[in-house]
Amino acid sequence: MSRINREIQSQPLDVKTTNMDQVNNLSGTTVWFTGLSGAGKTTISQVVEQVLRSEGYRVERLDGDIVRQFLCKDLGFSKAERDENVRRIGFVAHLLTRNGVIVLISAISPYRDIRAEMRQNIGQFVEVYVNASLETCEKRDVKGLYRKARTGEIKNFTGITDPYEPPLNPEITCYTDCESVDESAAKVIQYVKQRMH
Repeated sequence: MSRINREIQSQPLDVKTTNMDQVNNLSGTTVWFTGLSGAGKTTISQVVEQVLRSEGYRVERLDGDIVRQFLCKDLGFSKAERDENVRRIGFVAHLLTRNGVIVLISAISPYRDIRAEMRQNIGQFVEVYVNASLETCEKRDVKGLYRKARTGEIKNFTGITDPYEPPLNPEITCYTDCESVDESAAKVIQYVKQRMH
């Protein structure tokens, strides 16, 4: 072990909510879009982002697919690895939220227990269940992922060979089988703006 490595000690990182937001008069929140692949999470969050930015809100959008490419590319799709993926996204979201940013996360995040953990850790947390039937999601599947999952080319695919646990009490549910993107986005925007004041 080098001299530098011996002298470096890990320090506890306290990411609990502090009174920093009151001191700086900031009010952030994390809006977590969860649902099956193809349900419309990214599409709705993009519209929400555009509208809120146009009205002067500080917004950051974290897309699960993009985060996996850069922050979580070492992870696979076992339950433990999926949970770790969500924890990393949640850690970034917490840092942004406590600094007054509205964080829009679109990630399948299939398991209730890890979503509950993120709610507890982040504090200012809004769960949006993007609810679309499996049949609808398969019809929208431009990448052919569901087809590959059904033929066994993709293992541990949520909704086919791996479970999705729908939220029991989300703040918002977007029924994308029957709502337009704008209708779903409007529900989220209204809720977030009310929460920010």
